[in-house]
Amino acid sequence: MNDDWSSNEAKYGDPKQPSGTDDKAGRDAHWERDLVNRLAFAALNEQRRTRRWGILFKVLVFIYLFGILFAYRSDGWDSMTTTGGRHTALVEVNGIIAAGSDASADRVVTGLRAAFENAKTAGVIVRINSPGGSPVQAGYINDEMRRLRDAYPDTPLYAVVTDVCASGGYYVAVAADEIYADKASVVGSIGVRMDSFGFVEAMEKMGIERRLLTAGEHKGFLDPFLPSNPEDVAHVQGLLDGIHTQFVEVVKAGRGDRLKQDGNIFSGLVWTGEQGVDLGLVDGLGSASYVARELIGAEEIVDYTPRPDFFDRFTRGIGAAMGQTIVGHLFYSPIKS
Repeated sequence: MNDDWSSNEAKYGDPKQPSGTDDKAGRDAHWERDLVNRLAFAALNEQRRTRRWGILFKVLVFIYLFGILFAYRSDGWDSMTTTGGRHTALVEVNGIIAAGSDASADRVVTGLRAAFENAKTAGVIVRINSPGGSPVQAGYINDEMRRLRDAYPDTPLYAVVTDVCASGGYYVAVAADEIYADKASVVGSIGVRMDSFGFVEAMEKMGIERRLLTAGEHKGFLDPFLPSNPEDVAHVQGLLDGIHTQFVEVVKAGRGDRLKQDGNIFSGLVWTGEQGVDLGLVDGLGSASYVARELIGAEEIVDYTPRPDFFDRFTRGIGAAMGQTIVGHLFYSPIKS
């Protein structure tokens, strides 16, 4: 009897327990296992996520350090690896000639001094691609080029024009021993300009009243929101004429008898390099490599142009990238499916 009861208990369960107790215990056990599994998978996924971020961070740090090392090496690459023998030194005047720009007097003069001071320099080329800029900055460069020519009479100095050598760019070029350009280069623009606008009639039509307070009789001269005063215009014209006269004298001092007798040379017009040769603005046609090989006799060219440091280039690159991204989001809407 007892054996039969034990077997029935094992098969059907204890009849003293309430109905469904085993099912509830099974469900509880299943729920606990499911919770444990979920927690385990969540912890595993978190570990994987943390590992991925750790790897990404390490890669970014490596790229950053490699970039710094590469920039440091590349900044002085030419001077470290190619100045072992006789060479032609190159200094770039690229862009607007202005304080703080890539073609500022401080930057160009620094490169020129380093080029002339190197005993292995056979000759110096100032390669110009500039529409002009500040007459003061251009004057600083011109003065230093003439000083260096006097200090190093055995080191020839050439100016080579690429696309444009106008206004302040030509002001720099005339300090060289000779000027070379491509036949399609643009040279000249020996003149001075000052830009302004007049909004007087537009303000009257819109009913806008200009209220300008000054201390000094002419402090507000050439205000674009007021009618022009002939006395002020004459004063500014005198300034422009004076700077133009300085420009003309510098060109004549640099080019001398090579300039042709043509009244348009100092009118502000520009010419091609080929026309510039006929007018005496340019000595011949040729590139920097031509001048280094055929005139200086040292085909190897070493760039002495001071470059922005790594962090300057990095911030500029970040700014450009951010600008492109913003423009892309604002003005470009791709079709989405």
